[in-house]
Parts: sequence; structure tokens; C-alpha cells
Amino acid sequence: MEKIPIRKLDVVAQNAGIETNFAKNFTIRKIEVLLAGKDMVQALHRHTYFWVLVLEKGIGEHIIDFTPYSITDYSVFFMRPGQVHQLSLEKESSGYLMEFTTDFYEARENSTKQLLRKVSTKNYCKITKDIFTKLYTVLTYIFQEFTHQEEKYSEVIKANLEIFFIELLRQSKNPKSLSTDTNQYSQEKFETFLALLETDISTTKQVVEYANKLHITPYQLNSITKEKVGKTSSELINSYIILEAKRYLLATSNQINQIAEQLGYEDISYFIRFFKKHTGFSPETFRHKFK
Repeated sequence: MEKIPIRKLDVVAQNAGIETNFAKNFTIRKIEVLLAGKDMVQALHRHTYFWVLVLEKGIGEHIIDFTPYSITDYSVFFMRPGQVHQLSLEKESSGYLMEFTTDFYEARENSTKQLLRKVSTKNYCKITKDIFTKLYTVLTYIFQEFTHQEEKYSEVIKANLEIFFIELLRQSKNPKSLSTDTNQYSQEKFETFLALLETDISTTKQVVEYANKLHITPYQLNSITKEKVGKTSSELINSYIILEAKRYLLATSNQINQIAEQLGYEDISYFIRFFKKHTGFSPETFRHKFK
């Protein structure tokens, strides 16, 4: 059965000619060097690592989990492991591409893990020129540390990553997301729930199962999701099932019964009814219409 193409950072680094062990967990490259005077067109694929594209100048289109974004100057794209995307970037573009594994950044204390979860929930951020200049200065410093690799450069990079994330998060429409309010417990549970949906949706589909993994009751989980996004836990679970189904329908040529099996459905007719209920299309019609 065909799988969605998956890129791993150690292979990406090797193909780019970056041979250090450090590059297996973190890389940062200039867009101008990547493009080498040519347009970049990438087919639909996914990553096992975080992927951050920061564009000082940008022309093209970026589609993340089937949401299209027009690429412009002073923009940032932030992708979590598991998301699928396709990218068209014209040769005049410039900026940085930063990639790092979960282990690289989450080796730090718990507060920084929460910061990464928060900042990575927003795939696209358009930034003013003044704020972008601040972010770009931090990235340039990270790039220099990565290039020269002087004493304790890894720690310096991680510290500056934290600054970059905080500055980026400040551009969110909800500035309170940086605060350490009394609801930090529910925020952490919500973010962990979203992370579990990305990794476990093919095998885990019941609210009670996710609640057990989070060590809370189904009622508590529902209260948290309603508070955060105005949806029940069941609605969020269903939306992630549909998203993963779309990923396989558009990124592979697998048969519908194979996709249903991949998503944990033994009854293909039930899967087809479920998909049509939530999208208005049968899986086959959706594939033909949007692929």
C-alpha cells in the first residue's frame, strides 16, 4: 500500500551535504542557496520534524493540510510533524528555512515545551516589516551559530529559538496566550490532546480513550475543548479523521478500502458514509474533484 511521502531530517541533511551529527536534529539554511536561481516546486509530502519557513521576500503558493496560502513578503510558515503540504516558491524569494526534531527542542524544561506547542498551532503568520526585522535578526544569529559551531553553540541556538518563538507568538490574535494564567492546566491538556490526535487518530477514536491517556474524565476533556475552540472532543476527533483521510486521498493512489483500513475502519461502507456525512462528497468523488 502506498504511503504519503515522508521526509526525515537526517536524510534531508545528508542530501544537502550537511554531515555533522548536530544536523540530524537541527538545520537552518538560506532560501537563496536552496533555490539556486531556480523556482522550487514540491509535491505533496509530510515531515517527521518541525518545519519553519521565514520569508523576507516571497512569491508563490503554500498549501498546508489543504488550506492554500499566497506567499508574500514578511511571512512565516510553521508546520508540525505529520502535517502534509505542497510548496511552490519562485526564484526571487529569500529568507531562511529552519528544521528541527521534537527531541532537539523538547529536551528543555516543561515551559519551553508548552511554548513550542502554542506557537506551532498557527501555520501561517503575516508580520509587519518592523517586527519581521526583529525576528530576522534572531534567525541570522542562529544561522551564524549553526555555521561556525563554536563552543556551546547548541545551547545558544536553543536559547535564541525560544526568543524567536516568543516574538512570533506575540503576533497571535490572542496575546493572552503568553500569560501564565490560572487556566494553564487546561491549556496544557488541550495542547496534549491535539498532539495525540496527530499521532493516534488511526487507532484511537473514542473520547474516553483520549481522556484516559490524559488522565482526566471525558466530561473534563469536553469542557476543555469547548472552552478552547467551541467544539466538543468528539467533533475534534472527527475533524482529524477527515483530515487524515483527505491526506491519503490526495497524496496517494491507494484504493478506498486501503485508506479505510489505514485509518482503522474494517467496514468500508461505514467509512464512506462517515466521510460523506462530514464533507458532502464520497471519498472517490472528493479525490477526483480536488486531486
